[in-house]
Amino acid sequence: MNNDINSVVESYLEMVIAERGATGNTVDAYSGDLCKFAQYLRSKNKTLLNANADTIKSYLGSLANSGRSSSTQARNLSTLRQFYRFLQSDEQRLDNPCQNIDSPKTQRALPKVLSEEEVTQLISASQASTTPGGLRMACIVELLYSTGLRISELSGLKLKNLDGSQQMLRVLGKGGKERMVPVGEPATAALQNYLDVRRNFVPNNENTDWLFPSRGASGHLTRRRIAQILKELAVSANIEPSKVSPHVLRHAFASHLLANGADLRSVQLLLGHADISTTEIYTHVLQSRLNSFVVEHHPLGKVSSHGR
Repeated sequence: MNNDINSVVESYLEMVIAERGATGNTVDAYSGDLCKFAQYLRSKNKTLLNANADTIKSYLGSLANSGRSSSTQARNLSTLRQFYRFLQSDEQRLDNPCQNIDSPKTQRALPKVLSEEEVTQLISASQASTTPGGLRMACIVELLYSTGLRISELSGLKLKNLDGSQQMLRVLGKGGKERMVPVGEPATAALQNYLDVRRNFVPNNENTDWLFPSRGASGHLTRRRIAQILKELAVSANIEPSKVSPHVLRHAFASHLLANGADLRSVQLLLGHADISTTEIYTHVLQSRLNSFVVEHHPLGKVSSHGR
């Protein structure tokens, strides 16, 4: 992008951070979407400031033709719609070229979930080693499954996020919103075991507050490294590595809670979803539970031995 376009995008991103409390991941996503769109516009001899509705429709079509999913197309349109709304409010555009463009219809896929038995296998495999690395791995698995944290939330935990009993975590979620998350007894025990050896991972005995310090540039375990650790653990647990990720454990946390009697609103609060509609992707679990409840308890739920 040229300097003028760079300054426009930078102004928008500064607004998103200052007024909406957007996190680094969100800012990176917006920036990436706008950069790709600007590159497309250059090939059409247009810029972000003079693009029209037809150009935006053409761009969405190019995303579809390159195999991008409808959800990716919808996300890009959402980014552009918000960006042009900002340009309008900043009086750099008189119109929003996205205003009358319909978002591509998306079909929300059900999340991949590990069974309770598979999670038990993972946890058992993580407990096989009492080395510092093994204790750290066990702590990561237990925390992810016990709390349903996003991988970015786990990676960014600091010692100050733990309460004195280590049975609660103060988590900074999306949009800078803070929530308190309870930690189950097995995860609390795994956390204490890890804290006893945490000093082994502190680079050069530095004074660091990261819960999971490392020698990398960030100073703590990255999302990628945590994902790699889980893949390695999956191999040890005889589970297909492609089935295991931090996000899958988050889904397992939510699904297993609902399957065992939790209500949707409580799960929403624990996951840190701003809107319950996001949590409703798990309603298939609730439906299965309700079906079983009817079969077990309703007088017409079961066919009698004499038939009907």
